[in-house]
Amino acid sequence: MTSIYVKEQGAMVRRDGDRLVISKDGEVLDEFPLVNVEQVTLMGNVQLTTQAAATLLARDIDVVYLSSYGKFRGRLVGSGSKQVRLRQRQMQLLSREAYALPLAKAVVDGKIHNQRALLQRQTRRVRSLAERGRGLAAVPADPRLFNRALAGMMKMKQAAPAAVRLDSLRGFEGKAAAYYFAAVRTLLEPGWGFQRRQYYPPPDPFNALLSFSYTLLLKDMTTAVQQVGLDPYLGFFHEVVYGRPSLVLDLMEEWRPLLADAMALELVNRGALRPGDFHKTGNPNRPVELGEQGVSLVLKAYGSRLETRLYHAMAGPGGETSLLQAMRLQVRQLAQVLQGKRAAYEPLKAR
Repeated sequence: MTSIYVKEQGAMVRRDGDRLVISKDGEVLDEFPLVNVEQVTLMGNVQLTTQAAATLLARDIDVVYLSSYGKFRGRLVGSGSKQVRLRQRQMQLLSREAYALPLAKAVVDGKIHNQRALLQRQTRRVRSLAERGRGLAAVPADPRLFNRALAGMMKMKQAAPAAVRLDSLRGFEGKAAAYYFAAVRTLLEPGWGFQRRQYYPPPDPFNALLSFSYTLLLKDMTTAVQQVGLDPYLGFFHEVVYGRPSLVLDLMEEWRPLLADAMALELVNRGALRPGDFHKTGNPNRPVELGEQGVSLVLKAYGSRLETRLYHAMAGPGGETSLLQAMRLQVRQLAQVLQGKRAAYEPLKAR
């Protein structure tokens, strides 16, 4: 199945028979058989005709809207989920901290495990490439800081199960994240300007790369949550506040290192992306942006990453499935926990 990203400003997406056609100023840029299309992402000033929208809705093909610089705007949704009983259970159970806390502990445990696994894999891989004469600098640049960060993360991982309140658990997760990004900094060349994780707005190229990568993950997790029938705004770890898709953010946690961070570090360490591929905008709301070629590169890398094969216990005979399908299976697992069909939520952990 094909995921289509349309980022040519001023382009139009229309239906022509059994094909989806992308054109601009009367010139066809690309076309795809509808039977092969799974998702259409429209970035910025891209038009979708009424006929095409109706067809995509009728075929349950996901349509996602992003800004031209990668901010998630929303999805095209038809009549919505009919899983009223499931959302009712979600409201009843996740509103109770005593019920939400074990779920949140599982997610935090999975996230920290995957962060540590990613750090250790990255150092092994880059050292191996350096030894083979690929011209890469030895990493981590500060081994003592790196090892201290790994140890600190393990302490937070071991302390988190004893948390008796969600606020305490968030504290352990926050400290683990601070250690993690301190270790990530030792894997990057100084030209990336990365000191720590900063969200709004990202002040340097690597933070901008992470934010764009997380937006791509956000769109796919939002789709998975809504397709299963859960409410994306009612979560169990992130606080429930106006406009925040707390459940989506909760379920993203174990996937940030597995998908977004791993992809970002891979692009950087291979030299596929360099700080010069980003440009300063002069806009304080988004001071650093990835250029057009860089956006195309990240989208391609993200699509390839989603196709990565891995084991998942719910994947049927053999247990092998794609990373994208594994994300959807994790959402289904949570739904089964809420319905009483499973005893506990188990995060997907890197092996």
